[in-house]
Amino acid sequence: MTRIKAAVLRDFGTPLQIEELTLRAPGAGEIEVTLEAVAICHSDISFADGGWGGVLPAVYGHEAAGRVSAVGAGVDQLAPGDFVVVTLIKPCGRCANCTTGRPAICDSQVAADTKLIDAEGAAVEAAMNCGAFAERVVVDAAQVVKLPGDMPPESVALLACGVITGIGAVVNAGRLRAGEDVVVIGAGGVGLNAIQGARIAGARRVVAVDMSPEKLKIAEDFGATHGVLATGEAPWDEAFKALDGRGADIVAVTVGAVQAYDQAQRYLGWGGRMVMVGMPHSGQRSSYEPVVNAFMGSSMIGSKMGDVVIQRDIPWMADLYAQGRLRLDELVSGRWRLDQINEAIADTRSGAARRNVILFG
Repeated sequence: MTRIKAAVLRDFGTPLQIEELTLRAPGAGEIEVTLEAVAICHSDISFADGGWGGVLPAVYGHEAAGRVSAVGAGVDQLAPGDFVVVTLIKPCGRCANCTTGRPAICDSQVAADTKLIDAEGAAVEAAMNCGAFAERVVVDAAQVVKLPGDMPPESVALLACGVITGIGAVVNAGRLRAGEDVVVIGAGGVGLNAIQGARIAGARRVVAVDMSPEKLKIAEDFGATHGVLATGEAPWDEAFKALDGRGADIVAVTVGAVQAYDQAQRYLGWGGRMVMVGMPHSGQRSSYEPVVNAFMGSSMIGSKMGDVVIQRDIPWMADLYAQGRLRLDELVSGRWRLDQINEAIADTRSGAARRNVILFG
């Protein structure tokens, strides 16, 4: 048992509280990781706002990097001192989805036992299989990927969710082919990585759509060939002009806004694929005309965590970073301490940040 500091949510919609918790030792197949960095994802904020329900009290955080500090029985591929990225993807390795290459939607998830205890002896949920707004975590060994120890931890942390979700949305879920045209709705942290993924995979044109001119300028730095302001009356018309009068082969919706989903299919061309990445709050609904999809042969594809296989895709992306072909350092817009986490969340809510990162030590 180890005493750690963590940011705990007691009630939805309230600030996180820095508390001292007890973290149990890793069991069979598990490891303990002493964290060096954890990023703040909009999913953490949506959960903390009560947008998707959940168990309280809880520790959120699921984009993390650090070093293995203990291993449980049966773990022989990792050792103390190894530098790893920690993801929320916890594959069983046995279900139909895992065995057919889709571990991000493993259908054999079971309720986790208690890993965290507060000062009163009550259980605290380690949310999203991680609970990484904390100094240390205990996770399944299958949730981490070992990476070179000289990579910056704040950049590595982003590989746990935002980067793999964005790149995977176009490469894995969207099955982008070289020469196709892509529209990315939303130029935030995930959207910028969808743009990078489209560039790396050989897209002909990549059109970024956002409410902010500043974000559209940043999108160009990450590989967008055109930018369209979503505040116009019919922004899809501007996208069509950028695409020589035709619709996109892939439209990736990277924001959890119903309006974006309502409009997304307006950007599609014949046979186009809309990749659904952003997650609105539970109960919110979008609408569309099914006759359009039927007539144009277009489709809607859900993409959870970019349909990644972490042991395959994260090392590939780390290599792209080492080669200078994938931008990670530039995604980090702020570095904060754990006791500044509420300020970092407020800055993330403002929409100005690409990714704010909590650094430990």
